[in-house]
Amino acid sequence: MKKNGVDQQLIRDLAGILDETRLTEIEVEDGGMRIRVSRQSPGIQASLPAAPAAAPAPASAGPAGSAEKEQSPAAADSKNAVPSPMVGTAYRSSTPGAAPFVEIGQTVKEGQTLLIIEAMKTMNQIPSPRSGTVTAILFEDAQPVEYGEPLVVIE
Repeated sequence: MKKNGVDQQLIRDLAGILDETRLTEIEVEDGGMRIRVSRQSPGIQASLPAAPAAAPAPASAGPAGSAEKEQSPAAADSKNAVPSPMVGTAYRSSTPGAAPFVEIGQTVKEGQTLLIIEAMKTMNQIPSPRSGTVTAILFEDAQPVEYGEPLVVIE
């Protein structure tokens, strides 16, 4: 079903993906048409920018609700939080069933791998920017993450 050249079913499908993955925004480009669907306070909004869109502002908090994450509002806003350098899927270990790279309470060294983010079918190791102790892990294994979203807090 198309209206004004816009595939409304595609927009509905993208909105469904937002609900399933708890993302706040998703953007698709196909043949010069760009569709961005973003979650606003009460609902979902779709927009078609006329000009190339500027990079979105970094997200400030990940989803809540996991016993594993031990996230507090202060942890997500901490200056010691390691932000996601890209959009992708974050993994705590190198393979399913393997031991996680880091655990809460563990001491890490600068450059040590904290997690992996899969983006465009490429596994990207995310190193620790500093030495310290992991005080919070703010994402669940295999969770989609956004650019700038805090992932790990190192004190």
